[in-house]
Amino acid sequence: MSSLQVENLFGVAGKVVLVTGGTRGIGKMIASGYVRNGAKVYITSRSAKDCDATAKEFNALVPGSCVALAADLQKLEEVQRLAGELSSREKALHVLVNNAGATWAAPVDDHPDDGFTKVVTLNLQRVFTLTQKLLPLLRAAASGVENNVYYDPARIINIGSVEGIGVPDHDTYAYAAAKAGLHHLSRHLGGRLGPEGIVSNTIACGPFQSKMTAQFLQAAGDVVVSKVPLNRFGTPEDVAGTCLFLSSRAGAYVNGATIALDGGFLVSMPLSKL
Repeated sequence: MSSLQVENLFGVAGKVVLVTGGTRGIGKMIASGYVRNGAKVYITSRSAKDCDATAKEFNALVPGSCVALAADLQKLEEVQRLAGELSSREKALHVLVNNAGATWAAPVDDHPDDGFTKVVTLNLQRVFTLTQKLLPLLRAAASGVENNVYYDPARIINIGSVEGIGVPDHDTYAYAAAKAGLHHLSRHLGGRLGPEGIVSNTIACGPFQSKMTAQFLQAAGDVVVSKVPLNRFGTPEDVAGTCLFLSSRAGAYVNGATIALDGGFLVSMPLSKL
């Protein structure tokens, strides 16, 4: 390996990235990391106002840039519109981060059917739909080809959860099931698309502070942190750094993996014991 390759081992400068749900929580942490490291980042959210405000905030950073593309990914027609809009602006998409998601907590006897459908649709089905619609751009981004081997493939990064690995001790049935499905979908895509120069991996996040987890962590945050061997919540550097690794030359040989980003939460104590 040459010194130039070593120096750029973790570089993402110049890459085109799409982060869904990129205006808040873990998605915003990830998008900020890419912008700060020189990527051109597209962010989505249902709220055009939030998208525009976040893009303005990120464009004050250097050396990358951010473009807002509002879309309600629950709706198939919005997914199609987003894919078309991105295709009209870019010839290739180097990294797709499927982060947008929803949760719903209700006792097993009372969990509403429409709530289950909403969570599974956004957290699982629309990940497949959006990935499918963006395959031409992802295929166009695969590079470093030698004898049909891709040394710099396009990346799909799916944001999963430890709740899709262990059994949670709270009533998030649709969320946990959808994330477990997402983990397997990601592996399936990695096996199918790898030969075309597209790798697919999952980051199974543990306890991070965000709007989605705020209510739960407010009630049980101290208990949760006590189960993390590192004795803290995840930080923006943790999740952004993992995405940067997976998106760079350093992570080009990782495919079909589910990375538990949880400070050791899963190996410390099963979720069902909380």
